[in-house]
Amino acid sequence: MNRRRLLTGATALATGSALPAAAPAAARTTSLPSRTDVIAVLRRVADHWIAAHQDPGDNGWANATFFSGLLALHRLTGSPRYLTYARNWAEKHAYGLKGGVTTRHADNHNAGQAYLDLYEIEPEEGKLAAIEASLHRMVYTGRPEKNDDWWWDDALHMAMPPFARIGALRGDPRYWDKLYALYHHTKRTEGGPGLHDKATGLWYRDKRFLPGGILSPTGKPVLWSRGNGWVTAGHTKTLKALPPGQPHTAEYRQTLVHLVSAVSRVQRQDGFWNVNLADPDHLPGPETSGTSFFLHGTAYAIRAGLVPRSTYLPVVARAWQGLVTTAVHPDGFLGHVQNVGDRPESSQPVTYDTTADFGVGAFLLAGTELARLDP
Repeated sequence: MNRRRLLTGATALATGSALPAAAPAAARTTSLPSRTDVIAVLRRVADHWIAAHQDPGDNGWANATFFSGLLALHRLTGSPRYLTYARNWAEKHAYGLKGGVTTRHADNHNAGQAYLDLYEIEPEEGKLAAIEASLHRMVYTGRPEKNDDWWWDDALHMAMPPFARIGALRGDPRYWDKLYALYHHTKRTEGGPGLHDKATGLWYRDKRFLPGGILSPTGKPVLWSRGNGWVTAGHTKTLKALPPGQPHTAEYRQTLVHLVSAVSRVQRQDGFWNVNLADPDHLPGPETSGTSFFLHGTAYAIRAGLVPRSTYLPVVARAWQGLVTTAVHPDGFLGHVQNVGDRPESSQPVTYDTTADFGVGAFLLAGTELARLDP
């Protein structure tokens, strides 16, 4: 994406290899920004995206992630502008799903998260017709014994929350049972051992990256930042929807805690996370989408009392400072977003001028969760 380089108060990067030097960790703040300051940045980023996209776009997984973040910001601020923009998007697509109601693909279910948000704000049953019909087929009528649909870790973000939320809304635990069956396959069975590495708490993107498969150029494992970010967000959103006593809630909590603990140990000095969590020399540089999802999940874990506040507040504070000082342009454009892909090499180089709808959505989710933390 070509954008102007001379921006007041910002340092533009000429190429993807010209990266800002990370400050020593001790020089980076560990105090939380004020809620007012966080909201001001979130509004600037959201307003820039909306102004640049008069057509709100399709209802695919990437754009649906943006609207999940935008509606989180609406809940935080009450801004009617954000609600109107999201409502217009959903109505443009008649609250439908890519692939129709027969789809089993997790990516196609992601739009259902925003539709559920809009339903909660303005309840009308038609808003849920497509997402509920599609999940109902998987639970009850369309090969309910089939549980291998989620073969990549991104799927946990796209589809775990809709199953959790429809089950809660309808008071039907069968949706939660199906959610766990799909999740269990991804975690423990897919590719043989499952995509979850119990030793580290991190997740492989899909079976191609399991031990013995694809490695980094220096022979280290490939544990993709955004893939783990999707997993973090999937657990976070699911835990928000499930009642505390639901049988699998404890496992989801434990898995999220293990994951945010693991990523806290490999956070960069500048607050970001590398695109390959297992190899800091594999395409090093700041990357916004994975960092935003880790900030989102860690801030939630603090607020929910799942991790020690004193230990993890510096993690989210450094992440936020890194994002707002390095990735957010003065006009609200959000840079350093790795675009669509499935591994660190995808959509490279990642620069100050690369962005994407799902990256903006992840940033809005992160900031709204951070703003809810007490100073």
